[in-house]
Amino acid sequence: MTDALRSVTIVGGGTAGWMAAVAFGRLLGPAGTRVTLIESDDIATVGVGEATIPPIRTFHAMLGIDEDAFLRATGGSYKLGIRFEGWTRPGESYVHPFGQIGTDIAGVPFTAQWLRARHAGLAAPLSAYSLEARAAEAGRFSRPIANGNSPLSRIGYAYHFDAGRYAAFLRTQAEAYGVVRHEGLVERVERGAAGIAAVHLADGSRIAGDLFIDCSGFRALLIEGAMEAGWTDWSEWLPCDRAVAVPSVADAAPLPLTRAIAERAGWRWRIPLQHRTGNGHVFSSRHISEDEATATLLAGVEGETLADPRVIRFATGHRNRFWSGNCIALGLSAGFMEPLESTSIHLVQSGLQHLLRMLPTGVPSAPAVVERYNRIMTAEFSRIRDFLVAHYHLNARAEPFWRDRAAAAIPEGLAEKLALFRAGGRIFREADELFNETSWLAVLTGQNAPVSGYDPICDGIPIETAANRLAQIERVVATSLTHMPPHAHALARLT
Repeated sequence: MTDALRSVTIVGGGTAGWMAAVAFGRLLGPAGTRVTLIESDDIATVGVGEATIPPIRTFHAMLGIDEDAFLRATGGSYKLGIRFEGWTRPGESYVHPFGQIGTDIAGVPFTAQWLRARHAGLAAPLSAYSLEARAAEAGRFSRPIANGNSPLSRIGYAYHFDAGRYAAFLRTQAEAYGVVRHEGLVERVERGAAGIAAVHLADGSRIAGDLFIDCSGFRALLIEGAMEAGWTDWSEWLPCDRAVAVPSVADAAPLPLTRAIAERAGWRWRIPLQHRTGNGHVFSSRHISEDEATATLLAGVEGETLADPRVIRFATGHRNRFWSGNCIALGLSAGFMEPLESTSIHLVQSGLQHLLRMLPTGVPSAPAVVERYNRIMTAEFSRIRDFLVAHYHLNARAEPFWRDRAAAAIPEGLAEKLALFRAGGRIFREADELFNETSWLAVLTGQNAPVSGYDPICDGIPIETAANRLAQIERVVATSLTHMPPHAHALARLT
């Protein structure tokens, strides 16, 4: 070990770069660490209207970000879950809600008792037991209340927001913590004993650093261009490789959910913000052309478009090494997962939070720390991949793209998940896995995953008793829903 960490240099702005800048500026700046961010106004970011998942609220709390100020600045709205439309077959839909579904019955997990009652024809659809699912469909929202005994105290939610505005909002926060932004294009990366010594800009500047954060997007200037970290490709499991996006006028009464609408060779998203609606179409270029995909997107847009459609090309996968030498990749430079479950920003957040727990105590970093970080991030990407593949695998659509997805081989971890669920509806969460039992239950049942029987531990109480308890939970959820105002009212209070 040589010198202690004195400086962090972030290459690239956008969502990932400014998230990193705020985190390092707030948490390391007071200790004297110099934080510099390099970006160029000449390089456009990928960001479109973004959808997130509940852990972003933890990240914001860590950084002291005021929720109302953030939503005002970004044109944000609330999100209670994702509605998947046509993912089993055309005309069918289900909601993957945030928050809790049901409660334990006689000490037995809700999932087991619900599957047992469903098997006997004594249960309502799963969404009847989720306040978030019912509120999302009904267009209602409220923040959690103080009463800990009510379902209204446990509301799980996230946000939709404008990614460009979010980066600008974070920039203001970061600069208040002393982060210095340097305008410029990186022309050359200078290697050193620890990995990267400095970056050279087009204006002749040389910017050094102890730790470099690569937020340069798909270009991956540092982690791949300089450090040659390598790439693990997942196209065999997630073959969509294009997206076309276009904004449209805002919804008059926006639902607090993201819509994911299956199409013949991919799917469309619809994300409601305060000032506009984000629309996009993720698709496989081996099954339809960019022109066809654009026409499909425009045909599905509700309301006037506000710009020309733009195409984004991508490959699904991740770097073999997220941390190499003194360089750590975040955001698109680290990897890409299609935004089916709104995990893009979470992966930036997760990478940052793990890094903050493993900051090098000197330069170069201890190999054990680097190896652990790479192992944890690889596992995080892999488990999210399995969750996404499940949506595609469990479909009954007739189009060639979807038949290919249903017949394709699946990752080993997902195969085990499906086998366990088939054997009595068992769902197990692995270590730090992002998606919990509730999320897997919502998607597996929504996609009609096969299940045989139920967990025999349920037989400790009569089926009628369990059915009565389920009916009581359903009534409590229905009553709680009546106390939630329209989502539009919740947004109006921000103006």
